[in-house]
Amino acid sequence: MRDYIFLALRNISQRGIRTWLTLLGIIIGIAAVVALITLGQGLETAITGQFSVLSTDRLVVTNVETGFGPPGSTSIKKLNEHDLKLIQSVRGVDRVISRLIRVARVEYNEMTRFEYIGSLPESQDDLDYLYDSFSMEASFGRLPETSDHGRVLFGSDFSDKDRFGKDIRIGSSLIIQGQEFEVVGILKKMSSFQFNGAIFMFEKDMEDILDIKDEMDLIVVQVQDEKRIEQVAEDITRKMRRDRNIDEGEEDFSVETPIKALDAVQTILNIINIVVAGIAAISLLIGTVGVANTMFTSVVERTKQIGIMKSVGAKNQAILIIFIIEAALLGLIGGILGSALGLAFAFLASGAANQFLGSEIFTLDLSLLFLGSTVLFSTILGITAGAIPAWQASRLHPVEALRK
Repeated sequence: MRDYIFLALRNISQRGIRTWLTLLGIIIGIAAVVALITLGQGLETAITGQFSVLSTDRLVVTNVETGFGPPGSTSIKKLNEHDLKLIQSVRGVDRVISRLIRVARVEYNEMTRFEYIGSLPESQDDLDYLYDSFSMEASFGRLPETSDHGRVLFGSDFSDKDRFGKDIRIGSSLIIQGQEFEVVGILKKMSSFQFNGAIFMFEKDMEDILDIKDEMDLIVVQVQDEKRIEQVAEDITRKMRRDRNIDEGEEDFSVETPIKALDAVQTILNIINIVVAGIAAISLLIGTVGVANTMFTSVVERTKQIGIMKSVGAKNQAILIIFIIEAALLGLIGGILGSALGLAFAFLASGAANQFLGSEIFTLDLSLLFLGSTVLFSTILGITAGAIPAWQASRLHPVEALRK
């Protein structure tokens, strides 16, 4: 077997540029598989992470948007106090919390940026529920209390001094919409980039600086029994539809449950996985055709060599093994190089995505089992592509081979 492998390696090296062109097809195919699947898994982790803040006993009522912008900024009819009381009267509702999410002008260190601002409830009970429900913890300083009007809580992304060219620390003062606020805390990094990149202040402060009157961008609803969350969502939808005198399908509001949100995400991820599998399959098909073409060409070019080997005693099995090993080596080498290239591309792409988003939400999980399986699959693919040419070479008659 050692002699077979040595002979196969020598034959591959003698084909020079043709071997590298064949390997290139396999490398591209395997690199596409590794990169796309790795990035697909990273994308799934990133998207799922954005929904990790969802709770099975909580639903969200929002305005239906008619354009780009933060919730409530472009809707036809916005949620208000009347809607809040209406939802609170629905059977099965335990708690309702109004939220505002807007974009505001932030000035610090002689720099001006427009950042997302989220409201904090005025009630301490609702505030504690919000902190616990979304697992909000302070990395520096502390979480605001209801007496902390004029103070703000920053997401973890603001700990990066590149954002304003200077560190934002506890006690730092900054101007938001022309009014001065003090930083009371900076959150620990969360799985949701919306929280990491937002500034939180109390609802009354937010209404004052943005001149908001009786408007809500979303209403968080906690249900008494999480098993009845879908029924409660239907009851809220029906009651709001009747109150606004609108027909089914014409709602200017949306009631989202965790199940609906996760189902929608899963559907998108399934479509992405199908597309990824299709692209990878095409790439691998090209590589397989390249191996088969090289092996067929090799048989034609080495017909006389095969005849000489058989005339001095080489059996059909020996010829078959040599050609199978050549094909396997092409698949093995292509698989190793392709896996390395695919991983490099995946890490570069994820790094670029995180840089663009300004948050480390796109993480890649390096699986040795997956990489090993990919290399093994590539080797088997090479053997499969070289099987027919190898069998053809082993069946050559020595006398006829020597005449060619």
